Amino acid sequence: MNKAPEDVAAVRAVLEQFQAGYTRRDVEQVEAFMRLFSEDARVEVIGTNGIRPGVEEWYQSPESASKMIRSDWEGWGDVSLDTAQAAIHTHGDTAWLAAWGQVTQTIPAEQTMRGFLDFVQELIGTSRAAPQELLLYILRGGTNTLYELGRGETFTWPLRFTAVLVREDGTWKFHQVHFSLPTVYFPDVREVQGKIDL
Repeated sequence: MNKAPEDVAAVRAVLEQFQAGYTRRDVEQVEAFMRLFSEDARVEVIGTNGIRPGVEEWYQSPESASKMIRSDWEGWGDVSLDTAQAAIHTHGDTAWLAAWGQVTQTIPAEQTMRGFLDFVQELIGTSRAAPQELLLYILRGGTNTLYELGRGETFTWPLRFTAVLVREDGTWKFHQVHFSLPTVYFPDVREVQGKIDL
């Protein structure tokens, strides 16, 4: 493994540009921001709701990845990555990194409750789950919503960020990006008899 200081510094500079884009959140600049990514058609961006390739926030092309980034900038909270302390490693024309951070978002209680109720209405109209299973799922979500609102309207979540970069024509570019949220509870998504169960 090679950890050339100049390569590590160059990768960190690209990570800092990534952070700058998420700080500004200027949707008019999404296309320019995508220049930080490889032109390879197999670029992958996995959001916190990614389940499996092509399902939810698991994008497998520069075009679909740019849609997620636009969505993040329009509706997600303020992302802050610790670029200075990111662990960066390189080997030839490949680099990988891991950084911790936070995402902070203020969501008024009324909006949070209304959003959950809208979700429940849609779920009732589209779910094929058994009535008891559906009711338990709704109760779990409603209880969690009220619990979290009791802790305040400003949500700050710890964030994990990992990425793989490749050197193309002398410039480091993201090839794979993954955002994830840690949890000490059972994950929200579970496979039951080979099917995704939300």
